[in-house]
Amino acid sequence: MSGAARSTPARASSAGLLLYRRGAHDWEVLLVHPGGPFWRRRDAGAWSIPKGAPEPGEDDAAAALREFHEETGTLPAGTPVPLGRVRQKAGKEVVAFALQGDFDPATLRSNTFELEWPPRSGRLQAFPEVDRAEWFGLDAAREKLIEGQRPLIERLQDLLGAPG
Repeated sequence: MSGAARSTPARASSAGLLLYRRGAHDWEVLLVHPGGPFWRRRDAGAWSIPKGAPEPGEDDAAAALREFHEETGTLPAGTPVPLGRVRQKAGKEVVAFALQGDFDPATLRSNTFELEWPPRSGRLQAFPEVDRAEWFGLDAAREKLIEGQRPLIERLQDLLGAPG
């Protein structure tokens, strides 16, 4: 894991932020559920950290913060700490950062995307990029996260000195 957050020729296809806080009993992380009709009925293994593609010339940490803001409507304060890179099943690489903070899921305001729906109907519909955000304990987060992002929970635990 590199401490450098600057862009390099081997850029991540996404940069994301794992927001965490101290819950009533243990550490919790904020995960988001993808919006749109393909994800509507999926739960376990479907959640993600807020993430997206860096703009040309954009620092990966800045991209992670911008994407968090676009997907949740909130910009957390603080300096993101590198968690390294993970590769998802389809090959997408995500460079992730951790940041301690808080967020009220009831205030979620996500950007939208357009999709032809129903398929072959010729009608474009707008869907939120993220339809839900929720705090999860670390064990529950492992079950909710897409498989390729699960190592981020162990990396956060190492960072926090939390038991695994």
